[in-house]
Order: sequence, then C-alpha cells, then structure tokens
Amino acid sequence: MPGRLTITTVPPGEAPQWVREAWVGLTVPLAQRGGSPVYALTSGVLSGPKTFLARLVALVTGKLSPKAGYFVEVPAALAVLAERNPRAAAWWRENAPHLVQPRKYFIFPDGVGRVTDDAKA
Repeated sequence: MPGRLTITTVPPGEAPQWVREAWVGLTVPLAQRGGSPVYALTSGVLSGPKTFLARLVALVTGKLSPKAGYFVEVPAALAVLAERNPRAAAWWRENAPHLVQPRKYFIFPDGVGRVTDDAKA
C-alpha cells in the first residue's frame, strides 16, 4: 500500500513562494508504492507542456529534465492543501488547470519531506 509524504521544507518550483510555503507541514498520500524516490522526466508546472502532444514534443526535443522525487496525484494533494489553505489550493486550480485531474501528478523532490508507510502509521 502506498505511504504518505510529510512535507518539511518548501518545495522548489514555479508557483509563487507563498503557495509553495503552504505545503510545509502537510501530509499527502503517495501515488507510488515503496518509500524510495523514483526518477521521472519533469517540466515546470507553468512553463511545461500542457497537452499530450506538447509533452511528446518536449520529450523528443530533450526539454524534460530527469528528477528524483515522490509522486502525489494532484487532486488528492489539493484536497489536503485546501483544508489548510484554500487560497493556495485555488491558486493551483486557477493557474494550472491542466494538472487538476486524475492521473496527473505533482512530483515532490527527494529531500523535501519524509515518507511514512501506511501499514506502520
């Protein structure tokens, strides 16, 4: 069963500082199994490709960067964020609507938090 990530430091990214700071202290459900970070090709939430075709072009042209991190489904993460800071969750919905759907993921970089196993929690 996937675990949870408790965010302990401000994650990097293109969202405004106040939005990124709102993640600190929250515990979000992981979409991946195991407690180790995984590698994925990533892009910025604002500057990156917004459609499947644009992502494919970015992949072929080398515009995606490999990063190690933890996958969290966007709707699940925003539900947790909205409980503490509805304004920050609204920022995501307004500025990155292409991400706010099932099977879209935030990738929190390795080192921004600690993972707990649901079976041990």
